[in-house]
Amino acid sequence: MIRSFGDKRPRIHPTAFVSEAAYVVGDVEIGEGSSVWPGAVIRANRYKIRIGKHVNIQDNSVIHADEDATYGDYITIGHMALSHATVVEDHCLIGNGATINGYSTIRHHSLIAAGAVVLERVEIPPNSLVVGAPGEVRRTVMERHLELMERYNTDYQQYTKDFKEAGLQDPDQEKYADPNV
Repeated sequence: MIRSFGDKRPRIHPTAFVSEAAYVVGDVEIGEGSSVWPGAVIRANRYKIRIGKHVNIQDNSVIHADEDATYGDYITIGHMALSHATVVEDHCLIGNGATINGYSTIRHHSLIAAGAVVLERVEIPPNSLVVGAPGEVRRTVMERHLELMERYNTDYQQYTKDFKEAGLQDPDQEKYADPNV
């Protein structure tokens, strides 16, 4: 379901996919080739949430923000993740069930492991592997992590095309289409 909230209206690139079972509301921008899967919620009733290109927000994940938030390009947000991040830079992976608390920044090529909890106002350096609750930087991501992150993103780019071709996107998605996002 895609909805405006007052004068705040989602803007979705025509190549993006928003599942008919997702909920996107308010001042949300979703970029080229990005995808929002069943049960996912992106709620921008107060602050703007900008999602870059080829970002996949997987089933039952939630994105909300405590100030304007920016998600870069080629990001994977795993199943049931919760993100209140202010910034997530390009080529990151937020694992299944991970929690990113408010005002946090995740720098490029970082991997937040499944179930990890990034505390409020934390900045994760580039190329970090974060594990645990509270989340701690364990080390620099390894080549195998980067390959895994790329593979997930590439897989979801194909799934996006497949699901759009199957007509499974939200029926109102065209109403919110904007090629300039």
